[in-house]
Amino acid sequence: MLKTFIIAEAGVNHNGSLEMAKELVKRAAEAGADAVKFQTFKAKNIISKYAAKADYQKKNTDNDESQLDMVRKLEMDRSMHLELVAYCNDCNIQFLSTPFDLESVDLLAREIKVKQVKIPSGEIVNGPLLLKVAQTRLPVLLSTGMSSLGDIEAALAVLAYGYLGDDPLPSKDKLLKAYESEKGQRILQKNITLLHCTTEYPTPYGDVNLGVLDTLFSAFNLPVGLSDHTEGIAIPIAAVAKGAKVIEKHFTLDKKLPGPDHKASLEPFELAQMISSIRQVEQAIGKSVKLPALSERNNRLIVRKSLVAAKNIKKGDKFTPENLTTKRPGTGISPMLYWEWIGKVADRDYEEDDVIQL
Repeated sequence: MLKTFIIAEAGVNHNGSLEMAKELVKRAAEAGADAVKFQTFKAKNIISKYAAKADYQKKNTDNDESQLDMVRKLEMDRSMHLELVAYCNDCNIQFLSTPFDLESVDLLAREIKVKQVKIPSGEIVNGPLLLKVAQTRLPVLLSTGMSSLGDIEAALAVLAYGYLGDDPLPSKDKLLKAYESEKGQRILQKNITLLHCTTEYPTPYGDVNLGVLDTLFSAFNLPVGLSDHTEGIAIPIAAVAKGAKVIEKHFTLDKKLPGPDHKASLEPFELAQMISSIRQVEQAIGKSVKLPALSERNNRLIVRKSLVAAKNIKKGDKFTPENLTTKRPGTGISPMLYWEWIGKVADRDYEEDDVIQL
């Protein structure tokens, strides 16, 4: 089984501080994450001055502050990105970030040269951003929160079109043709992983619907994963058992820090516990063939039974239900042959509990 790719989602939990961001990188690496992910955006490019906060943001930030003002404080500039990339390399962990605007796509793909791009749930209907990302030719992790299968298919059509060509003005017919083409499907198979997601912070367990992982794989035949916003670590572990190939989970240095996402995040010790548990589950999944495990083979002789004498048997006596029974150990004749031995003649003497010999 391929190792689950685990993303420690730092997001904006650095609160605009480079030192805090570096500490998040360090803690993610120490916990055993494969990647640490931030968010790349220009607040003025993505949020209007009239945009309201989400309910969870209102609960965790200043009510008098606009969404634009809140997000502006969380921007990472170019120099901060470059320092974080260098620090990720030092810590031997992959740097990832989510672009929210076209300018940020260029920064990540052209300058930072990320290995893959994460598209967040809120951008799955942002056609221009999807096209721009696909034209970088980078692999994509596509979050699907708040989406129907139709939304996902439409996004995949834009991505397929972008991977196949550089035309900046696609039509609906061109998008559909790209998506339905054999080449388009092949390139999606090569580059796209779908992440099931529920975007409430924290997500109620009843809204997680892990069965959607099966639905997504069945509908699109693409690798699937989970971008999780529940409290605790149980759901990501269960998702791996369900077949998730990627797990993304928010984490923070301290849940009590001010900011929109800290309270719905794991602290470093919880992140480490989640990753350790996932690695255990990966080992436990093993193979689908039902055979005795290597570790249990010797137990067969101890806990299985053999045909034994229920009482003393003389040479020449017939084996009967009264003098033949089954007991441990399993070193002799299998009890599955019990009926074949009824009526046979003993060719030697047996004392009670002696194992019957061929």
